[in-house]
Amino acid sequence: MKKRIAILGSTGSIGTQALEVIKQNPEKFEVEVLTANNNVDILIAQAKQFQPNAVVIANAEKYQTVSEALKNEPIKVYAGTDALNQVVQMETVDLVLTAMVGYSGLMPTYHAIKAGKNIALANKETMVVAGEIITKTAHEKKVEILPVDSEHSAIFQCLVGEFFNPVEKIYLTCSGGPFRGKTENELRHVTVENALAHPNWDMGAKITIDSATLMNKGFEMIEACWLFGLPSSKIDVIVHPQSVIHSIVQFEDGSMKAQMGLPDMKLPIQYALGFPTRIKNDFPRFNFLNYPTLDFEPPNTKIFRNLALSFEAMKSGGNMPCILNAANEVVVEAFLNKKISFLQMPAIIEKAMQKVNFLEKPTLEDLIQTNAETRRITTLLTEN
Repeated sequence: MKKRIAILGSTGSIGTQALEVIKQNPEKFEVEVLTANNNVDILIAQAKQFQPNAVVIANAEKYQTVSEALKNEPIKVYAGTDALNQVVQMETVDLVLTAMVGYSGLMPTYHAIKAGKNIALANKETMVVAGEIITKTAHEKKVEILPVDSEHSAIFQCLVGEFFNPVEKIYLTCSGGPFRGKTENELRHVTVENALAHPNWDMGAKITIDSATLMNKGFEMIEACWLFGLPSSKIDVIVHPQSVIHSIVQFEDGSMKAQMGLPDMKLPIQYALGFPTRIKNDFPRFNFLNYPTLDFEPPNTKIFRNLALSFEAMKSGGNMPCILNAANEVVVEAFLNKKISFLQMPAIIEKAMQKVNFLEKPTLEDLIQTNAETRRITTLLTEN
C-alpha cells in the first residue's frame, strides 16, 4: 500500500524537497493534499504534476486563480485557514507533513493529531508554542510525531533501539550561521542580504534569519524538550560549522551516538516519510577524506542574545515560549522589511517577554490569546 501524504506548505523549501523524495519513490508514496499560503504559481504547477485529491490556498483572495487554473483537473480546490484545519482530517490521508512556517502551522497540526493522523513535523513552532498540549494530544490519540528537522531527526535516529536506556545529555549541533565569530560592533552593520546568506543550508527567508540570530537553535531546544520528554537541563547546544554531525545523544554510561551526513534536508524528510524503513537513494554520499577535521565550539550567548532568551523561555515554561515565538515572528518581518536593525531584534523580543502576562498552565485558547497580544505589543515596540 502506498502511503498517502498531505503536505502543508508544499511550495516552501521543505515542501518542494519532500515532493522530490515522493517523485523518486512513486511505488511508496502518493500526494493526497497540497497546501500553500500565497504562492499560487508553484501550487498550481505542483497540483498538475502530482494530481492530489485536494489543494488548499490559505489566502482566500487567491482562490479564484487556483480554481480557474485547475478547473480541468480532477482536483478539489479549497481556500482559507478553516479549510487547512479540515483537509488534514480527510480519511484518505495517512501522514501529514507540516512544513508551514511559523505559528500558522499550529492549528492544522493540532487538528491532524486530533483526527489520528501521524505527523512528519517540520514546523518547530508548533512544539515551541504548545508543546505540552500537542504531545499530550498525540499520546491520547496514539499518533506518532516523526521529526523532520535535521537535528531532531538525528536524535530520533540515535534513540532507535535505545528507548529503555536513559539519556544523560543531548547536544544539538549548530552551524553558527553566517555571523559566527562576529563582534557586536560588526553585527551593528548587518544587512538583510548579509543575514540571508547561510553558509550551509538553503532555506526560506524567515528560517534563514532565525538561523543567523540563533533563534532557530533556541526553538529547537524547546522542541527537543517535548519531542523527547527531557528537562531543559539535559539539552545543550554546540557550534559545529561543517554541519556534518547533525546532533549527539549521550547516555548514562558516558557513551555517545551521533548521526552524520552531508547537509541535505532530503535525508531527514525521506527518513520521516518512510519510517520505520530506510529507503535506498542516490543522494551524494559523505566522504571522510573531504572533511579531515570537524570543529566544535560553544555558542556565544552574549552576542547572540536570542539563544539566551530561548534558554530563559524554556526554563520558565507556560506561555513564555509562545511569547518568544510571536515576538520573534514580528521582529523578523520588521527586519526583512528594513524597519529595524539586526541587533534590535533580540532587544525587542526581550521587552515583549517582560510586558506580556505570564501564564504557568495555559490552555490552547490562552495560547491563541497570548500569541495575538504578543504580536500587538511587539508591533508597537518595532514602531517606537
